[in-house]
Amino acid sequence: MPNGNRGRTSLKCRPRAANKMREFDNLPPLLRQWVASSTLPWRPGSVKKAYARALRRTGNEATALAELQALQSRLVAKDARAIWGADHPNANVSS
Repeated sequence: MPNGNRGRTSLKCRPRAANKMREFDNLPPLLRQWVASSTLPWRPGSVKKAYARALRRTGNEATALAELQALQSRLVAKDARAIWGADHPNANVSS
C-alpha cells in the first residue's frame, strides 16, 4: 500500500521481514479459513494473537471466531467514520 493514505486508516503500517505465507500456512485450519475471507488484511501474527486471547477468554473456538469478527467490525467502523463520516453504513458498529 502506498504511504499516501497512511494517516487515513488506523491499520498499522510498518516494514515486515518474515515469510508471511509460511506464517499463514502455520495457522490452524479454522483460523486460516477465517483470515482468507476476512474484510481486513490481517497479518498472521496479529490474528493468531487476537484469536488466542479470545479463545482463552471464551474457551470455545466458535465464540472466539465471533469475537474476531466483532473486533474486525469495530475496526472497519472506526475507519469508515474517520474516512467517510458517521453517515456511512459501516460506521454504525458500536465501539
